[in-house]
Amino acid sequence: MHTLTALTTALVLAAPAAAHAQGWIEPRPMPVPFAESAVTKLRTSVAVRVVDRIAHVEVEEWFRNDGRVAMGEGDYLYPLPGEAVFSNFSLYQGDQELTGETMDAATARGIYEEIVRRKKDPALIELVGHGLMRARVFPIAAGETRRITLRYTQVLPRAGDALHYRYAAGGRNAQVATWNGGQTGGAPRPERADAPITFRLVAEEGARFRDAFSPTHTVRSNRVDGRLEVTPEGGLTGDLAVFLPLAGAPVGITLATHRPSSEPGYFMLTLSPEQLEGVRVPRDVTVVVDVSGSMSGEKLEQTRGALRQLLGTLDAGDRLRLIAFSNSVSVWRSDWTPATPDHLGQARRWVDALAANGGTNIAGALEEAFRAASAPERLPMVVFMTDGLPSVGEQDPARIAAAAEAARGRARVFAFGVGYDVNTLLLDGLGAAGRGSAQYVQPGEDVEQAVGLLAARIRLPVLTDLALAETPVRISEVYPSRLPDLFAGEELVVFGRYERGGTDGRVTVTGERNGRTERYTTAASFAEHTAEDDFIPRLWASRKLGELTRTIRLEGATPELVEEVRSTALRYGLLSEYTSYLVLEPDAIVAANERPGLVRVEPQTAPPPAMAMSGAGAVASSEAARRSREARSLADVAAVQEEAAARLKAEAHGTRTLAGRSFTLREGVWEDASHTEDKQVVDVQAFSTAYFELLRRLPELAPYWKALPDVLVAGERVSIRVTERGAERLDAAELDRLVAAFRTRR
Repeated sequence: MHTLTALTTALVLAAPAAAHAQGWIEPRPMPVPFAESAVTKLRTSVAVRVVDRIAHVEVEEWFRNDGRVAMGEGDYLYPLPGEAVFSNFSLYQGDQELTGETMDAATARGIYEEIVRRKKDPALIELVGHGLMRARVFPIAAGETRRITLRYTQVLPRAGDALHYRYAAGGRNAQVATWNGGQTGGAPRPERADAPITFRLVAEEGARFRDAFSPTHTVRSNRVDGRLEVTPEGGLTGDLAVFLPLAGAPVGITLATHRPSSEPGYFMLTLSPEQLEGVRVPRDVTVVVDVSGSMSGEKLEQTRGALRQLLGTLDAGDRLRLIAFSNSVSVWRSDWTPATPDHLGQARRWVDALAANGGTNIAGALEEAFRAASAPERLPMVVFMTDGLPSVGEQDPARIAAAAEAARGRARVFAFGVGYDVNTLLLDGLGAAGRGSAQYVQPGEDVEQAVGLLAARIRLPVLTDLALAETPVRISEVYPSRLPDLFAGEELVVFGRYERGGTDGRVTVTGERNGRTERYTTAASFAEHTAEDDFIPRLWASRKLGELTRTIRLEGATPELVEEVRSTALRYGLLSEYTSYLVLEPDAIVAANERPGLVRVEPQTAPPPAMAMSGAGAVASSEAARRSREARSLADVAAVQEEAAARLKAEAHGTRTLAGRSFTLREGVWEDASHTEDKQVVDVQAFSTAYFELLRRLPELAPYWKALPDVLVAGERVSIRVTERGAERLDAAELDRLVAAFRTRR
């Protein structure tokens, strides 16, 4: 059996570093003595100010000539994203205004292709199809630093009930254009250098928006003097997507799509509720806490603190039950008690008096937890904490779980396993059945903090029993497969696939509040073909793997489930328990969005052992699956994959993951894992006329052709291979046939 091995986190996100991250300086032809100049980008600062739907963007970039002689005149080039509408353009080198020109995508294509062909460097091919801004820059003396300032405005597109802003920042080791002449008489050659980026977005009318969110980065939203300020945590790496949900409706709906070929597209749907006390659903909260002997000492003290926090989140409309269990089960009061200040004071005194001793009667505790019924207009919740395996009463986890499911009714169950001596099958089952979750607090972690975060998150329910009631296209493989409840102050993010794009219509979400059904609708467009928002497939795949892993843990591994895990992990370059990953550099556990590392990804040839249900390995596996299911951004996926990789050994070999595809190095060619022997292979010569024609017709090839020198990319009925021995030209009819075969299954 293969052993899972470490995976560089660059593989996790596989975000190709981008030369178009910002602008660069392209030197004009120069005399031989000037070839020893070397202009390096030092850093970039991006400031965005949003007024109405207009983004006013200022990009400042610092360049330094590290060569021995002055650089002659050059061109500053800045790519313009194809979907953006630009205006009010201005450009400065220091305090001197430069004369610049903007070109549409068709005019710019020739410039990009000429640079790629001349440099024999494919780092720019992603830009084919983008517009271009170009301006002449003044000579830069040896050792001199110059600042270039670019200002422009663009109209932000709507994404349902939100405005959508994108910025291409490239990887941490961004492939910014640094042109070094090298030896006297040599042609300039591209080099790579780190160029840190700072980013700040300010929406002037902050009250118009809910807090911003990003599916690519962890961002912070602050409100200062009526403005909404958005910044990524740490420096900016990788392409940034920011959504600004519009305030006003009780629930805002945001939609983004990605569909580069004829295979089913991907969508991301986000529900953003208002933080309004008036829309909350009253709760019936049952807290069940283990006070067996193993909970004595620090565990019990942390648990008391956690319960005090939870009690502090109850409002006057809520009701409460408290249950403690060891050998037997004890209750604070037999029925629901209103969460009045007086009652909460009594409950805190009961919590303070808890003492740890005896065994673990989980079955009896769960039976008592589900005994009291709730009215339809109220939301029943059970918070269940234990640190041990059942040792009193019924001890078979499967029978305990079955009895709990039969008695659970409408209750949402949020289970916490403390330490490693817990049964993950039982706790995962409780969380899965009740639109809740199971979370594990490992040794050294704080129970109080974990429970406190949950208590704050579930304080204000807005809608329950959510469903996607209406979409203009057929959707499938939606994750989470059973939508959880919607709480104020937290976006609910849903990922899925869709058929037959090119359709505009309405997306409607239904939910229950105070005993009645409510509907929320927004206009939405499911694209027929778009390469934008390519972060969506990886997040969808993470959710899918998390769901599949939990299903296997709860129901057992069937050949069909195992194969689905394997194929999904291989297709999207994610760690799983049924694939092996071997990395070139054993210590290359790098930060999110850095350049991809070389790894081999292959299916295991022997079945893995049966999954353990308790112990450190079981807890780690279950917790990783939960975080994968709940991933909301590429940063979340990176954290899950990095931790998984850090647990495993690193070995060397050659595979690479880029933009949602895995490639294995075979006989000098990077081969797409999706390629099968029955597909025709068409060879195309690198940097030839055919090469650029295909890039124009199939822009989804750009990330792979840019990063890999000899590469085979699989389409629906044909695979395209870039090689020095490929075709230089293809006539129009051949191109039409090739594009159709690459994109469509028919």
